Amino acid sequence: MKKLLCALFVSAVPLQAADPAILTTEYIYDTGPYPQIHATTIVETPTGLVTAWFGGTAEKNPDVCIWVSRQLPDGKWTEGVETANGLQADGSRHPTWNPALFQPKDAPLMLFYKVGPSPSTWWGELKTSADGGKTWSAAQKLPKGIFGPIKNKPVQLANGDILCPTSNETDTKPSAWAIYFERTADLGKTWTRTELLHDGLKISAIQPSLLFLGGDKLQAVGRTRQGKVFQITSEDAGKTWGGISLTDLPNPNSGTDAVTLADGRHLLIHNHTAKGRSPLNLAVSKDGKTWEAALVFEDEPKKEFSYPAIIQTKDGLVHITYTWKRAKVKHLVLDPAKLTTKPIVDGQWPQ
Repeated sequence: MKKLLCALFVSAVPLQAADPAILTTEYIYDTGPYPQIHATTIVETPTGLVTAWFGGTAEKNPDVCIWVSRQLPDGKWTEGVETANGLQADGSRHPTWNPALFQPKDAPLMLFYKVGPSPSTWWGELKTSADGGKTWSAAQKLPKGIFGPIKNKPVQLANGDILCPTSNETDTKPSAWAIYFERTADLGKTWTRTELLHDGLKISAIQPSLLFLGGDKLQAVGRTRQGKVFQITSEDAGKTWGGISLTDLPNPNSGTDAVTLADGRHLLIHNHTAKGRSPLNLAVSKDGKTWEAALVFEDEPKKEFSYPAIIQTKDGLVHITYTWKRAKVKHLVLDPAKLTTKPIVDGQWPQ
């Protein structure tokens, strides 16, 4: 497999350095053998952090592959490794898309990704690693109609089931964007799924993230074409879901991610704007309904800071990765105990 020479360095950005909640900022690599990257993902394994992204000449091009890097005990990142590609048995080649790393309990690391010419024609594939991302299994094509997590990480429920937040994009005009959820009780050997949860037109929603609201209650939030973040809830651990609705938080048709912290608070990383993919913001909620402003990571006009991933590690810290100008993967470490917030009134980020 091809390798990418990585260089780790710390970013000196006054906006970030000024906030005590931000402990470190860095780029996973300096230069790579491709001009464009997108769609980062990050996970904690028993042997350390692992991150992945897709990279190639440009999104949708057949040379776009999935790249993986591991953080070593000294904090440096390994060379990025081309871990999956869209090369087919007949010699044809398709782009790969939207990797999602997930570490189940007492099981191999999972890497979900998509292969195909477009979101309406792609299919899901899965690789696993028994050594924290050093080596990987052969690709397993997921069953027809099963895609795995479409962008954001799955969650593992109390009974061990892995619940994958996913969505569908049709090739009709206009394309219907609808969310649904997939479930596996045996680490991807067999699957069940809900039906599409809405018509995909009145609210066109994709790329959910899952939050825990207590007991069997779950909430999903994510991207829409209606200019707002969507939300939808389940009272039975994701088996059935209520109606989808729009929140007051703006969304410029760009990916988000969210996580429930050990203390019960919820973090949402998103582009808090109606247009464009800057700024990139962090909001905090105690109940999944009322969100408050916490941080602005990037705020450079007409640039792209997008497709974030967010996790909390066992030490209580929060790790974030995101697309930085389609050129690099940026990684931040936060102390959530040091976050300070201000109310978001009528969807407006406080100054």
